[in-house]
Amino acid sequence: MSIVVAYKYAANPQDAVVNSHGEVDWSRAKASVSEYDSVAITLARKIADADSQEVVGISVGGADVAGSMAKKNALSKGLDRALVVADDGAREWSATTVASVLAELVKKVADAELVITGDSSLDNGARIVSGLIGGFLGWPVFQEVISIEKSANGYVVQQQSSQGVRTIEVEGPLVVATTSDAVAVKVPSMKDILAAGKKKLDTVETDDLSLAHPQLRSIEFVKPPVQERKKMIFAGDNAVEEFVAALKSDGIL
Repeated sequence: MSIVVAYKYAANPQDAVVNSHGEVDWSRAKASVSEYDSVAITLARKIADADSQEVVGISVGGADVAGSMAKKNALSKGLDRALVVADDGAREWSATTVASVLAELVKKVADAELVITGDSSLDNGARIVSGLIGGFLGWPVFQEVISIEKSANGYVVQQQSSQGVRTIEVEGPLVVATTSDAVAVKVPSMKDILAAGKKKLDTVETDDLSLAHPQLRSIEFVKPPVQERKKMIFAGDNAVEEFVAALKSDGIL
């Protein structure tokens, strides 16, 4: 059996610049696999090592996703091999299209039974791709997952919720999105990076896949409205009570 991890090689938003029209300029931002995806890979590796499974990475992106730097960056984190779609046109695809491609890549891993994604992507952070992948595959989806273990007929999943942690036993294949702190991530060593260069990364052409293309287009970019600050200062013995009362009056508490 194989565990599939969907990862994204994307530009770091900390390096992006917003222009006067509210548009984001990514030209100087450096690409990498985010820590969210690193958590997913580490969790997959932990599960796989306990049950002698293979961990296969899948990704969709521009031509650079199949490059040497992206390959070493991703596979040094614990993947055994990877399947990627490296198409510069993918930069303009919606999350729905990307998820449909990821689902197609999952189907190419013949014995896949579990797909793990990070909490969100490094750049967009929409937190919807795991659900879309599950929808295209017809598999159940669980988000906010903090732990997952192999069972006799499937997996036992621990999921964080507003009421606490619930434990679910799932039979059959499934998709999960991990929390950002599900496992501690180890920084790849030089040995890991060199070994990653020798691992297998296959590219898949879009002609071999069934893509969903919803009719979406961006029609406007605007900056969020700037709210005037009240600039209230609370001092003295009753500062805390006055601060709390002010928050309540504004509907914050």
